[in-house]
Amino acid sequence: MTTEWLAPSVSAPARARESDYEVIETHIDALRPVLDALHLHAPQLARWGTELAHRLHGGARAFAAGNGGSAAEAQHLTAEIVGRFDGERRAFSAIALHADTSSVTAIGNDYGYDEVFARQIEAHARPGDVLVLLSTSGKSPNLLKAARAARAARVTTWALTGAGPNPLTLECDDHIALQGPSANVQEAQLVAVHSLCRAFDRQIAVLDGRA
Repeated sequence: MTTEWLAPSVSAPARARESDYEVIETHIDALRPVLDALHLHAPQLARWGTELAHRLHGGARAFAAGNGGSAAEAQHLTAEIVGRFDGERRAFSAIALHADTSSVTAIGNDYGYDEVFARQIEAHARPGDVLVLLSTSGKSPNLLKAARAARAARVTTWALTGAGPNPLTLECDDHIALQGPSANVQEAQLVAVHSLCRAFDRQIAVLDGRA
């Protein structure tokens, strides 16, 4: 016998809670001005994508790091570079510094969590590489130390942060700082990551003679 699925009944008080929807509307409304601010940085993202393409095409590599949700976005960036974003192309070297759990936990255990990214930059980075650091606060000690380690290694540093100026924007060679609630800034940073990847893939096509 087939049992028909019945939607759970909704009580009158639940139907009347329009504030539940208002919470969502407020969140989405707060994203709009952050995206508008990001739109002003479109030329900068295009420059980043073009420069990254030239460097990686020439044999350099990209690194990225963040904490929490920003770590997920950093790994999203490196995945798009190693894989592909807009179309078929060869792979390029890009490493998310938080993704090697054995290194992160070993360094954190032996040297402290503030060193988990800097130590890896010291080990892997070479002059001409690029490090992208993502943070909504711009204050994370482990990202600040990574930026300093990158400078010592002659690695170019770019930061995507919340409102600036902040400590991370001051440590990096270039930055995009967006004003807004942390969650909305992080959402806009994903758009920035995709925009960077789109510019990167387009320039790689040019360098490979495919465009």
